[in-house]
Amino acid sequence: MDIAANITAIRERISVICNSCGRDPGQVRLVAVSKKKPTADIEAAIAAGQPVFGESYVQECVAKIDAVQGAAEWHFIGALQSNKVKYLRGKVAMIHSVDRLSLAKEIDRQWGKHKDCVDILIQINLGEEASKAGTTLAQAVELVRQVAPLRHVRIRGLMALPPWYDDPEHVRPYFRQLKQLAEQIAALDLPNVSMQELSMGMSHDFEVAIEEGATLVRVGTAIFGAR
Repeated sequence: MDIAANITAIRERISVICNSCGRDPGQVRLVAVSKKKPTADIEAAIAAGQPVFGESYVQECVAKIDAVQGAAEWHFIGALQSNKVKYLRGKVAMIHSVDRLSLAKEIDRQWGKHKDCVDILIQINLGEEASKAGTTLAQAVELVRQVAPLRHVRIRGLMALPPWYDDPEHVRPYFRQLKQLAEQIAALDLPNVSMQELSMGMSHDFEVAIEEGATLVRVGTAIFGAR
């Protein structure tokens, strides 16, 4: 597995798709999803110039952050239990998966212990699938309103893990829904809330996600191979 070559190829694909739809490639960040992959693979990706990594399991995430020698920015992208937030405090730059007020309050409480602040995304369950975390489209605006006053979190946008389809075109309407929701929330002009980030798109559909406005694409398999 040539991790460096894979990263180069993905960056080229990001650039091509951005140019084709009139976007600046600098507006799209690649999040290398390194869950279940060894530290050596992460070190190889860092050496290839990849700065941002996404992890889904708290214990694994913390262990890797402590073990990896190279400079990296860590994002937590998996479902998060409130009782495990304390382990991430001060270690991650962004949490993509905030889907309820109780979780946001615990993140606020933990980062508040160090008088610090962390960027978060509100996770939306666009397909309202029972197997996936995320608030619903209908409840999203109210959740943002409830979380916005918390002093130690900054809402920076939205995240979605839409239903799986082999054909990325079938996922496009969900990406478009997330973009439209972000625009709706941005128009409210709430304090401490921006919609600058849309975390959507994975190895098989990130090009369609970019066409629909993604700023963070979460790519694992296409970089590190199958898990």
